[in-house]
Amino acid sequence: MISEDKIKDIIAEVLGSMGAMGAGDQASTSQASPASEACEALCDLTAVDLKKELMVPEPCNREAYLKMKATTPARIGIWRAGPRPLTRSLLRFRADHAVAQDAVFSNVSDAFVESLGMFQITSCCKDKDHFLTRPDLGRKLDDGTIALLKEKCALSPKVQVYIADGLSSTAIETNAKDAYSSILQGLKGHGIETGTPFFLKYGRVPAMDVVSEVLTPEVTVLLIGERPGLATGESMSCYMAYKASTTMPEANRTVISNIHKGGTPAVEAGAHIADIIKTMLEQKASGLDLKL
Repeated sequence: MISEDKIKDIIAEVLGSMGAMGAGDQASTSQASPASEACEALCDLTAVDLKKELMVPEPCNREAYLKMKATTPARIGIWRAGPRPLTRSLLRFRADHAVAQDAVFSNVSDAFVESLGMFQITSCCKDKDHFLTRPDLGRKLDDGTIALLKEKCALSPKVQVYIADGLSSTAIETNAKDAYSSILQGLKGHGIETGTPFFLKYGRVPAMDVVSEVLTPEVTVLLIGERPGLATGESMSCYMAYKASTTMPEANRTVISNIHKGGTPAVEAGAHIADIIKTMLEQKASGLDLKL
């Protein structure tokens, strides 16, 4: 049996060799990646801006390479170890993938919905698995839910704004409150009244058509979490339609997408959305028929 002291010596030796390897890796990429220099061995890899991280050793044109990376979130300039990506690049990929999975599989908390001052309804999906495997049911509301909407919401408002989780709960909890507040402020400045807001759990975009037929607003506005990718799990979109119905074509929707800190900030997006709603009411149109 190995003694406790011997085990401690082995562990110390392994940790020492790992530290030496880490120092060697850092030295070999120090010129290629300033972002890596500031990052310790056990740092949060997702905190590093990929647009500023260049791991290619001795690039022919470092400035041009970084300029290209600044224009896209794509994973370029990550280098390799033989035919495989570097461990650091692989770990970052898996970390970003985990963020995307969390955004899809988590739920918007009840506390967050309460903080918005909204009541909550649910689509015809019974749980998250049902929502992901039966997208058709995320577009529908049952009779009880429709009755609840008619009971709690003002009918025939100028503008009906509501929020749905969609495919990214993270996007909603990160952006919805600021965007919603900005929309209300902008509409108030335009003298446009809104209906009773609510939150739809397990909601898909076409559910806004059902909401429109039930509450009969002139303009229906939906803030919803979009399908996350490896670039971000926080992207939210706003879908708007003038007198939406379940029979209207998709081309009748107006969309503002990429609402997140790396795209259009939520507050800025909300102000822009309010202006678009005003234009919709003036032109009595949306989608391809709307002239912006």
